Amino acid sequence: MAEAKQKSGRPEYPEHPRVAVGALVFREGNVLLVRRGQPPAEGVWAIPGGRIELGENLQRAAEREIREETGVRIKAGDPVFTFDVIERDSDGRVRFHYVIVDLMAEYVDGDPIAGDDAREVRWISPGDLTHLPVSETTKHLLETRFGFTEPV
Repeated sequence: MAEAKQKSGRPEYPEHPRVAVGALVFREGNVLLVRRGQPPAEGVWAIPGGRIELGENLQRAAEREIREETGVRIKAGDPVFTFDVIERDSDGRVRFHYVIVDLMAEYVDGDPIAGDDAREVRWISPGDLTHLPVSETTKHLLETRFGFTEPV
């Protein structure tokens, strides 16, 4: 099947999985999250990131994607989590398939400003996880690996 493209240029109905990166950026007890403006998971808060370009390593891709999507400059570190996103249409065909590698990252500078395909971007506190539509994968990762939960 030929690859169809949405207006945003994101590939739908791919012939093979796409590799993407995300970056976990913490600052003053908060984490940088974006509210996605495009499918998959449109409208959901998640770790910022995007597709790796040909010839980029994971760190360079994360640094570029976070800058484009949030306006924040980071120094990307090592991978901490890998997962896949597979979304099928009503006929069972694979509409999206991403393998995502999340990296730890240090905040360098910049103020969050939504760009690229982010609808919103901001520093999220642990308490925000309970009332925002946060991706279940993101919520699970933050809570189990980083103890990012509302204080009792």
